Amino acid sequence: MGENALPIRSWMFVPGDSERKLAKAPGLGADVVIIDLEDAVAPGAKAEARGTTRRWLEDVRAAEAVEGAPQYWVRINPLDTPLWHQDVEAVIAGKPAGLMVPKAGGPEQLRRLVEMLYEIEPRNGIAPGSTRLLPLVSETPRAAISIPAYGMGEVEMPRLAGLTWGAEDLSAAIGAGRKRDAHGRWTDAFRMVRATVLLTAHAAGVAAIDTLHADFRDVAGLRRVARDAYQDGFAGMLAIHPSQVEHINAAFTPSETELAEARAIVDLFAANPGAGALQLDGRMVDQPHLVQAQKLLAQAS
Repeated sequence: MGENALPIRSWMFVPGDSERKLAKAPGLGADVVIIDLEDAVAPGAKAEARGTTRRWLEDVRAAEAVEGAPQYWVRINPLDTPLWHQDVEAVIAGKPAGLMVPKAGGPEQLRRLVEMLYEIEPRNGIAPGSTRLLPLVSETPRAAISIPAYGMGEVEMPRLAGLTWGAEDLSAAIGAGRKRDAHGRWTDAFRMVRATVLLTAHAAGVAAIDTLHADFRDVAGLRRVARDAYQDGFAGMLAIHPSQVEHINAAFTPSETELAEARAIVDLFAANPGAGALQLDGRMVDQPHLVQAQKLLAQAS
């Protein structure tokens, strides 16, 4: 599936200290399950959550080879706290597919985590370099203005799977009394962050993952923002509640109409090699349309 071997439409958070919720995680329908050791776990429960998460990952590891099984990731605690080191040491034996890094301050800050992973992966039977990273890149003002650095290529990041962002922490950090306007659209600061994440991810050749829709009861709003995200060029979206997963998956799945049009464009150019622009159903299509069609078909394959 394009740059990713597996679907990455829906990224569902599950608390790492809840055995009941973890037990339900494989059946939620999410493409990626993120076991959360950060915001969803109270400070006094962190140590227990690490053990619960490791044991659960070890138990489900055999199921990862089953067709349709989700990827299992872990959200560790921020790199500017001592907790992240303990998180990684504890859960790496469970061989998570990747780690989400909250409050990421820029590519340079990830270096310590990358060095640690290269050191401990072989000890845990993991091929060096196979644990991927998804930084949450917008949760402080300094982090938000450093987002473009991920796409500049100044720091090698072969583990980088994508970029994602969040509005809640940033809102608190800048003292914003609102995040969306009266029409439900992001206000300027958040719209800028979102667009920067999208462009930087594409510049870096990794997945752009849109932030969550906080009101899980607002199904109509979720469908709208998820479809907007798909049409804007995001590869997937974070989910905060199991009921959101099916709507996100639907929004990020190309329709038969879209696929048929993409095939028609590809076939048209294949039948006319060397052509710069061609007519299809009364409209002109050119090379950018061909590239977009090829990407869509690769995504669906």
